[in-house]
Amino acid sequence: MPELQVVDHPLVQHKLTLMRKQATSTAVFRQLLREISMLLAYEITRDLKLEMTGIRTPLEGMESGVLVGRKLALVSILRAGNGLLDGILELIPLARVGFIGLYRDEERLRPVEYYFKVPDDLASRLVIVVDPMLATGHSAAAAVQRIKEAGARSIKFLCLVAAPEGVEVMQSAHPDVSIVTAALDRCLNDKGYILPGLGDAGDRMFGTR
Repeated sequence: MPELQVVDHPLVQHKLTLMRKQATSTAVFRQLLREISMLLAYEITRDLKLEMTGIRTPLEGMESGVLVGRKLALVSILRAGNGLLDGILELIPLARVGFIGLYRDEERLRPVEYYFKVPDDLASRLVIVVDPMLATGHSAAAAVQRIKEAGARSIKFLCLVAAPEGVEVMQSAHPDVSIVTAALDRCLNDKGYILPGLGDAGDRMFGTR
């Protein structure tokens, strides 16, 4: 899986363990999601390019690195993807934000689009698509395809937990898109949920059923 990166940092794994626990409250789940998204953002932006510029410290002048060109665009797969946005935007407040609304047809386990709104300059930005779970992979693959149609040329996918089935679907449909995740779990159950997983991320984030 050359385009899959599992972030095994101890802080990431500790927070993910707390999120997996059934007893974790909605408020704590949301807080942990914000915190872990910041940690994952460090990893997914590790290869951003820098250029040297002259600055002056209180003691002397020096050359130091700053990000080159336009910053990121973040695209959230509604609704659960919104939970990852807050932490990333704390690190990169100038990032543009887009949204794609997809719901899963429970009989066919296929995505149905109901909303799409993204920045109009995606071709000049690294686009990070965010969704806590990469389960069947169909929603993620459909979202990436729509984002490519909107002009994006450089795309990464960020999630908390991935299933092997979803990774395979994504890599088959979009071999040029890197996947960064905190965990690669065992498999999907017959309803398309990740095992052991952490349940429905959206329901746990918003306190719904």
